[in-house]
Amino acid sequence: MRKEPVRITVLSLAILVVFGASSGSAQQASPTNAPGAPAIAGPDYVIGPDDVLSIVFWRDKDISAEVAVRPDGRISLPLLNDVQAGGLTPLQLRDRLTKAAEEFVEDPNVTVVVRQINSRRVFVTGEVAKPGPYPLTSPTSVLQMLAMAGGLREYADAKHIVIMRVENGRPMSYAFNYKDVAKRKNLRQNIELKPGDTIIVP
Repeated sequence: MRKEPVRITVLSLAILVVFGASSGSAQQASPTNAPGAPAIAGPDYVIGPDDVLSIVFWRDKDISAEVAVRPDGRISLPLLNDVQAGGLTPLQLRDRLTKAAEEFVEDPNVTVVVRQINSRRVFVTGEVAKPGPYPLTSPTSVLQMLAMAGGLREYADAKHIVIMRVENGRPMSYAFNYKDVAKRKNLRQNIELKPGDTIIVP
């Protein structure tokens, strides 16, 4: 079966080289941020539904667990039952768990690690090399996200890319002209992405 050829355009290659040159963007484009892979959560990351957390109580394995945050923002742990995790940073959750465990454990020592970030994602679909969901762990622009998705495919309509977003319950759309931005024209359209955004590359 003949495979469809995939070619990275000169513009795509230039963008990838630019982002590979900076350490911060290189981390974003690393394989650990590919779809389905765990992402790294910073200290200010706010836990959300579907995130997977590793809760470890030192010397108390019976109440340690790896749990997924439910849609209501809560997690369930042995002895502690339901604990609110959504809306908290890992450090805030650690403090809450430490206080809750004092009733059952002497001098509890808790570690909270975000194993998978599933609540903050952007979706890239259409004519890109690697379509799919991508974790949004730090401020990311449309151009950066397209670079993370491997750049545009050969027959992509680079001038009519659309970002779909829901704001206050209403669907919104933003136009993005890849070629203009690559030429440093109309840079305002290179907006910062928000969780739940979908980039459509026709």
